[in-house]
Amino acid sequence: MTDSAQSGSETGSYPALRARAIESLLIEKGYLTEEAVDVVVSAYEQDIGPLGGARLVARAWVDDGFRDRLLTDAASAARELGVGGFVSENVVALAQGDGVHNVVACTLCSCYPWAVLGLPPGWYKSPAYRARIVREPRAVLSEFGLDLPQEVEIRVWDSSSDLRYFVLPERPAGSDGLGEEELAGLVTRDSMIGTGLPLPAGS
Repeated sequence: MTDSAQSGSETGSYPALRARAIESLLIEKGYLTEEAVDVVVSAYEQDIGPLGGARLVARAWVDDGFRDRLLTDAASAARELGVGGFVSENVVALAQGDGVHNVVACTLCSCYPWAVLGLPPGWYKSPAYRARIVREPRAVLSEFGLDLPQEVEIRVWDSSSDLRYFVLPERPAGSDGLGEEELAGLVTRDSMIGTGLPLPAGS
């Protein structure tokens, strides 16, 4: 199962060209300003992206007190680092480890804590993922390249409009000497959904 969404770097793609044409038309008609576009783009790049969640995870890896607060009341702990809004007001952090692997889905639609994880990938919203991750989670995770030992219990958490989840992955081995910013660079979006792991130290 792969994410077929177009990369933002593919500036010549049809969706990118179409978006630019619509933006130009709206500005020309006076419905939109370039400044407003800049504000939205900045929000998506800085506030609505997996960087927010990566910062939470990295802090939890280096600060046991913050980790405890994150697992107890994720929304309040997130606000300590300025992470919030964008449908992340009611969010729960799930810790990996102790023989349990957590993975998040939304079987009803595509509920997702944008401020923590960024925009949901295409596969997260697909009917195939939403149905299969509940019925055969081990097989689906294997398609993502994540083959877990049989003794590891897989728990699937169903996000809703009232309660959204994200995963606190385990800290990679060999990362003890890394600073918080470097650690945040190891945290991937998929590791916070549970369909992947953080990058290895030194990558």
